[in-house]
Amino acid sequence: MHQEKRSREFYVLAIFFTLFVLFLYGPLSAILILSFQGPNGGLTFPLNGVSLHWFANLFETQAVGNFGGSFRRSFVLGIMVMIVTVVVSLLAGLAFRRKFVGATPLFYLSVASLVVPSIIISLGIGVLFQQVGIRPAWYSSAFGAHLTWTLPFGVLIMLAIFNRFSPAYEEAARDLGATSWQTFRYVVLPIILPSLIGIGLLGFSLSYDEFARTLLTSGTYNTLPLEIYGMTTNVTTPVLYALGTVTTLFSFLVIATMLGLIVRFNKRRTKG
Repeated sequence: MHQEKRSREFYVLAIFFTLFVLFLYGPLSAILILSFQGPNGGLTFPLNGVSLHWFANLFETQAVGNFGGSFRRSFVLGIMVMIVTVVVSLLAGLAFRRKFVGATPLFYLSVASLVVPSIIISLGIGVLFQQVGIRPAWYSSAFGAHLTWTLPFGVLIMLAIFNRFSPAYEEAARDLGATSWQTFRYVVLPIILPSLIGIGLLGFSLSYDEFARTLLTSGTYNTLPLEIYGMTTNVTTPVLYALGTVTTLFSFLVIATMLGLIVRFNKRRTKG
């Protein structure tokens, strides 16, 4: 009887998971299919031939939209946000391991931006830059706006990691004569490195597709999400779907690369 109950629960969960995947990736699969429309194809089904015409069209001069420039800006911005998120989150995690005056208010202040609507933060940062006479730009004001989104997650993750981190490893290293820097470099860092890679991936992903916090802070030049949004109002060819397919595949490539790094470091740590 107990086994039959577990079997029913398994099938219910399997059905729920299947429906969730279909709901999540169903629209994405439609975009993927429509991106292979023939040269005379439109934005809807049925397909009018099958070709790579619209992928090639991405690399041609467009009447509207700047795919290459917006992609480069989003990529560079994502890398900048990723690096700062990893470094600051790591330092915050190390700092919060010890009690210090103002630790509790500082913690709540660091995660407060998560409960503030993104568009309000974008508006506030954009207005502040204009008031002090600095022109908003993707590499300055948008960069700060993205950090208000990624840093709280990074800090929370690092706090959880160090909460489960046993200080016995560090004590053993110090007993063997290691300095504080050697203990961190050869003991602490290799253990938490997969988590740091995960935080970096999260920071890059959140920044790469962020729209609301970029809307009023990017200045003259659009990032890729803003460019795609603008294209939805004036592009009437499947080139938009081709762009969506390429950017989605790029996102999956980044995820696969990060996961590969995590697996590699875990294997090296196991062998060591």
